[in-house]
Amino acid sequence: MGRPRREGSQAWEGWGVTDSCRCGALLVELVDQDGSYEACPICRQEPDACACEVVKKTTTAEEPFTRRIKLTSASEIEPEPVMWAWEESGAGRIPAGSLSVAAGREGTGKSSFGIWMAAGITTGTLSGPMFGRPTDVIYVAVEDSWKFTLVPRLIAAGADLARVWRAEVETAELEIGVLSLPTDLSMLEATVTEYGVKLIVLDPLLSLIGEGIDTHKSRPVRTALDPLAALADRTGAVVLGIAHFNKGAGSDPSSLITGSGAFKDVPRSIFGFAVDQEDGSRVMTQTKNSLGKLDLPSLAYRIDSAKIETRKGVADVGKFVFDGEAARSVQDILSAGGGDGDQRQDKADTEAFLLDELRGKWRKTTEIQEAAKHRLLISESTLNRARRKLKIVSQQFSTGRDGKKEWWLALPAEVATLPEPQGVTEAETDAQGVTPDASTRADSQGATQLDVTQGWHPDTLTPDSEPVAVSSEQPVKPRNVRPKCQNPKCRKAVPKGSRSDRKFCSGACKTAVNAKRSKENPS
Repeated sequence: MGRPRREGSQAWEGWGVTDSCRCGALLVELVDQDGSYEACPICRQEPDACACEVVKKTTTAEEPFTRRIKLTSASEIEPEPVMWAWEESGAGRIPAGSLSVAAGREGTGKSSFGIWMAAGITTGTLSGPMFGRPTDVIYVAVEDSWKFTLVPRLIAAGADLARVWRAEVETAELEIGVLSLPTDLSMLEATVTEYGVKLIVLDPLLSLIGEGIDTHKSRPVRTALDPLAALADRTGAVVLGIAHFNKGAGSDPSSLITGSGAFKDVPRSIFGFAVDQEDGSRVMTQTKNSLGKLDLPSLAYRIDSAKIETRKGVADVGKFVFDGEAARSVQDILSAGGGDGDQRQDKADTEAFLLDELRGKWRKTTEIQEAAKHRLLISESTLNRARRKLKIVSQQFSTGRDGKKEWWLALPAEVATLPEPQGVTEAETDAQGVTPDASTRADSQGATQLDVTQGWHPDTLTPDSEPVAVSSEQPVKPRNVRPKCQNPKCRKAVPKGSRSDRKFCSGACKTAVNAKRSKENPS
């Protein structure tokens, strides 16, 4: 019986490798009346006629892909106008499909601006081309609590909660982690596309940069931000990153963003937020608008107090509200006073931090200390001065393990109406029935008598081991410790009133030491 053969002498043309059959098996040499030929060892047919029921494998030898220049004529690119996600008074502020950053010091309202944006997007009330077209929002929050802070703020802002999605990452079974950039960008993009998301809020952006990336170097940071900006461009969604100012001096909000210069170079729009120390007003200035006008007016805004009814009581939160154009810019506020202005800004930031953290609730002292230290780099002395100025109330409650008492803080104007922290039995009082923070309450009443606090020093947020008596008119000053005599056989204190550089208690000690040195090192 004859065998099928291909016409012509180039039987293996197009296969490249002649020692493998189309089914993947190695060829064997067979002989018939027409001579020898290579065939499949299973069906005994030539390779291109193999009919074996196995997985077919291509054996075409292809060159590996290499990097190459790709040219596209500008005539082939269709021009398009910029599509704006947010327009104010006819001027574009935030372009759709771009990375934007809202930056400022703690307590200025930048996170509340993100809530305002989310409310506008989900209800279709954001001014601009998206008006009347409600869409979904993804919100990634690292620092703020969803049930205590974010959801109440979203309700106060009028957001459609069914369109706001909390985004987390399942790292293992029953384990939830935080989004990491750029590792999780492919999953994020798939979710954005599936739900038709048009706003992604990352608060704060810096905390979502993946481990191993030095956030103070531009090139490593761009490995996370460049793909993030590309995601925004492909999906048409706005990525709004919330950022903190560093403690450096300067009046350029973009340059004050914590981290490398990539945090100001990659975004297409940047907004700075600040509190005017002259009148307490709040100002937002757009310091970068790559696709639109840069000379846009600064906008004034305020944070109103809003009470939200919940199943467990009333939540008191802030609501971001614009107030029209501002007379000053963020640059004006930051540059006012030079170095003294920076110090005043630090004090204002700390006071704003306390007001924001304590509004409408008791907070543990240790939580406030940790947040101030790690999020704002606030020193304990600055925090204590702000506490005294605001007359923050401190009180102990039995909220610890096995009923252990813990210190809590609250705003003085709200103490009477605030419910006790969960799990509380009774506030600790001293033998005279005075609350642990008698000094604070006495100060709030303008008293000048001797204040005695049980386990709490009015000049610090750290509880003392023993009761401390402090006069509000004559604060305790640190004891001036005198230096010791440099004669190792004496070590008495240098006489009081001596020069600051004096090293010996008497001339005899000085003579003895000099004589010993001369004997040991004769010259």
